[in-house]
Amino acid sequence: MSAQPVNPNLPPDHVTVFIDGVELAAPKGSMIIQAADKAGIPIPRFCYHDKLAIAANCRMCLVDTEVGGRSAPKPSPACATPVMDGLKVFTRNEKALKAQRNVMEFLLINHPLDCPICDQGGECELQDVAMGYGRSVSRFTERKRVVADENIGPLVATDMTRCIHCTRCVRFVSEIAGTYELGGMSRGENLQIGTYIGKNIESELSGNIIDVCPVGALTNKPFRFKARAWELVARESIGYHDALGSNLFLHTRRGEVLRTVPRDNEAVNETWLSDRDRYSHTGLRAEDRLTQPMLREGTTWRAATWDEALAKAAELLKATKGEQLGVLVHPATSNEEGALLRRLADALGCGNLDHRLGLTDFADAPVAQPFELALAEVEAANAILLLGCNPRLEAPLLGHRVRKAWKRGAQVHAINPVEFDFTFDLRSSRRVAPQHFVEALLGLARAAGELGSETPPAGMAEALAAANATDADRALARSLRESSSAVLLLGESLATHPQASWLRALARHVARCTGARVNELPQGANAVGLARVGVLPLASDAGAMLAQPRSTYLLYGIEPEFDFADNTSALKALGTAASVVAFAAYASPSLRASAQVLLPIGLLPEIEATLVNVDGCEQIVAPGVKPPGEARAGWRVLRALGEVLGFAAFGFTDIAGLRASVITHPVRAGGGLARCEPAGNELARIATTAVYRSDAVVRRAAPLNAHPLNRAACVVLHPEDARARGLEEGAIARVEDGRGRASLPVRLSAQVAQGGAWVESGHGATAPIAPNGARLSVTRA
Repeated sequence: MSAQPVNPNLPPDHVTVFIDGVELAAPKGSMIIQAADKAGIPIPRFCYHDKLAIAANCRMCLVDTEVGGRSAPKPSPACATPVMDGLKVFTRNEKALKAQRNVMEFLLINHPLDCPICDQGGECELQDVAMGYGRSVSRFTERKRVVADENIGPLVATDMTRCIHCTRCVRFVSEIAGTYELGGMSRGENLQIGTYIGKNIESELSGNIIDVCPVGALTNKPFRFKARAWELVARESIGYHDALGSNLFLHTRRGEVLRTVPRDNEAVNETWLSDRDRYSHTGLRAEDRLTQPMLREGTTWRAATWDEALAKAAELLKATKGEQLGVLVHPATSNEEGALLRRLADALGCGNLDHRLGLTDFADAPVAQPFELALAEVEAANAILLLGCNPRLEAPLLGHRVRKAWKRGAQVHAINPVEFDFTFDLRSSRRVAPQHFVEALLGLARAAGELGSETPPAGMAEALAAANATDADRALARSLRESSSAVLLLGESLATHPQASWLRALARHVARCTGARVNELPQGANAVGLARVGVLPLASDAGAMLAQPRSTYLLYGIEPEFDFADNTSALKALGTAASVVAFAAYASPSLRASAQVLLPIGLLPEIEATLVNVDGCEQIVAPGVKPPGEARAGWRVLRALGEVLGFAAFGFTDIAGLRASVITHPVRAGGGLARCEPAGNELARIATTAVYRSDAVVRRAAPLNAHPLNRAACVVLHPEDARARGLEEGAIARVEDGRGRASLPVRLSAQVAQGGAWVESGHGATAPIAPNGARLSVTRA
């Protein structure tokens, strides 16, 4: 007869345990340390981390256990001992404390006495635990061992003599980052943690090993020796370099952001932070930061007062008829600034307002929408299809969610122009050049249609009827249909495609036929929010504003040579404009060349703002520091400009009044389709944004630009395409599109689809080249 439970009223699959005399209900299979943490009972630890696999190698969490009145012969590691019904645990009795103190003594044998110069001082787990469990004097007099430091890149500094071999960093890069770049070498007293071959860590999440390290072995290299933990003030904020809106703390001192660390939010970023969000603050105080209003007089610039600059901006805007004014807004602009730009455009009689700078196909009136499958639920999906998407670099913590789904058994498929380097295995993968992307999705949509009875999108029935569905298409459609939770992730290569309207319509048709959901990654940190507050055209969209130049432009937070899909058209249109008024954080060369007025505005860490993330969640942040010099929050500058212009809609006095008056506009996408161009024999450009060249702040973050993932500008060709053009690895190629040209080194990779030329955007050298999907001529320079 089986034993009766200690407490018959327990929830299903739970057992009763007693920790220090406190009765607790704990899930079967959980560990003692997890039950203790849930009850708020402290147990010291170093190697245990609730997001990592259990290693049980530091032994700091030893506790005394008792079952059925019999005490265990020796202490048990709380992190690796499962709970059982009636288990009694003692964390503070003589046996447990003696074991914990002995472990602490052993851990400190080789640890250096350099707390006064260690960046971890004041927030070090080893210091905290040693205060409670360590001796004031060591009984060991032998020489401490010394371990040579290893250069693992520009972001993380190493002092491996301090390492206590908890292996948290090793487990993070293998389990979470998926890059397997750290490991243990040798054994016993010779054990060292390193990268085996002395290489840089190339993960986009590498900074998280600083957070998981319980000692000062791994520290923040750009922050090194700059401040003590107790000197810093923590300010809540969010990331603004992708649409996830990762939660974080800005650590500031004397008006400067010195460090960024993650802020826990399980629904968004869990406990992690991408390197792009962690280190971008290093670009806030770049040399070309605009700190005072500037006016151009002839070919020279001079500093001006705010009154002068606002009067000049108002004069230029008032002198322009509404249809001759174009208002272009960066997609990371806050809701408050976006709402005021909408009011300003309306008051000026201008319907030409847009934030969709990276798109080229506006036929279906595309607008950013929240994910259909919430970000936190992506990891529970059974089938995931990546369409023109590289989540690892576009939104690193979305890539982490996909990896978690794969580890749980999800089938991940991809149809991409490049076989990107993922941290998960693909069940199926197709490399498709941009000119064949519509054809590839037509085949998949035809196969999906065979499984359901959904009506094809308007204008697409004929193309679907003529499409050829392969066995691979049918297998992929079945995988999506048979999954209990399937999602299509649409990324940058799809959104910026010249026939993106076709691709979006086909993706949604596939989703309807298979029961999958569609998550299109917004192209901009606040694209969802800006759509809600109406930063969308009533007349000409961003593409039309550049193709048919206006006499006056208002630019908000934009660097013209980098932030448009078609930089060449943008620079040409701005160069021929009679006047350009620019609200900017940096005085970039292209703005100095085209603008007449430069108005300095604050960046997100410096202002009060609201952004909307991929789940449609509004996140409000307060300023972490003040904008430099005479720069002001953008909403304040817009309010002042509205007053100078005499517009009644700008009569509020503070941001609370502004927020109370913000109107949410209905967001509706259209259903039109672009003209489908026949595939030619020329190479088509594959344009993806370089991971650390995505916006003005990141482009000025020196540590990120020194990272190995930030490749130098080049053109990457399939070996067959290169051979046909007489090009080899390292040759210099002339890349032309009929309007602009660039000379770029050639790299060869079979990961690029034949017929495609992969040229990353965000580099000055690649700015003159036409956007994603454009036909290119690539010849030897």
